[in-house]
Amino acid sequence: MYIFKKIFNWSLIDFCKTLIGSLLFCCAINLFVVPNNLYTGGILGLSQIIRSILIDIFNIKNNFDFSGIIYYLINIPLFIIAYKSVGKTFFYRTLFSVSIQTIMLSIIPHNQIVSDLLTNVILGGLLGGIGVGMILSSGASTGGTDIVGLALAKKNNHFSVGKLGMIINTIIYVVAGIRYGLEIMIYSIIYSAVDSLMVDKMHEQNICSTAFIFCKENPKVVNDFIKNELKRDFTYWYAKGGYDDTRTYIIYTVLTKYELIKLERNMKKFNIQTFMVKSEGINVKGEFEKQF
Repeated sequence: MYIFKKIFNWSLIDFCKTLIGSLLFCCAINLFVVPNNLYTGGILGLSQIIRSILIDIFNIKNNFDFSGIIYYLINIPLFIIAYKSVGKTFFYRTLFSVSIQTIMLSIIPHNQIVSDLLTNVILGGLLGGIGVGMILSSGASTGGTDIVGLALAKKNNHFSVGKLGMIINTIIYVVAGIRYGLEIMIYSIIYSAVDSLMVDKMHEQNICSTAFIFCKENPKVVNDFIKNELKRDFTYWYAKGGYDDTRTYIIYTVLTKYELIKLERNMKKFNIQTFMVKSEGINVKGEFEKQF
């Protein structure tokens, strides 16, 4: 695991989340979407359309799905955006993630598990959205529109990865509907909606939170953690406890939900008397940078 810590700056948990998330995402595609002749959105959806066109033109008949390879090739210029706009670590993580997904998309068989089309769409959307959300929360992405979405979300507090996916997916599905029929388009859009909702639900960096931390002792250890580990600013002041008139320190900070979870996990390590009051899903305006 040393190489993953050195190059990818991953903990074992985040590394496992990337692998499991990639597996869930690829299973959603190959077990629920492709067997029903449906299309995902984004760059992978574009890759599937290119694959279908090539199969129609050249009458290709084999069990190997090369849409994953097309997807990887299209992602190459997007890796540059990841490197420049989001960061070097994100670039390495996404490169690894997309490479794993390309292999999985190529080897997982297209076996239909359930017969009902709507059930396939919903299960595929849930499974795919959870997988992508796990990958994003580990600091990587599935490439394609995720890269562009993260770059835009970093600059715009009201933007999210799921929203960009919905916009691009709609364009792709109109093309798929014109070429392959209205039913394919409708069920593909339903899949996209479920998938995008799950992505935004799982992707905790889209959710802003506030935290009030009350300390009976010097809050320096808490302040240092927020400043050095979370890379966030904070405000603190002195107060007096109403029950026993003892001096109390109050720290106020604004975090993403992912950062809030990290703060909660470390509360016991501070070794001082503290408790926290938190609020999630708040609307933040102004210069609040989303750190991915």
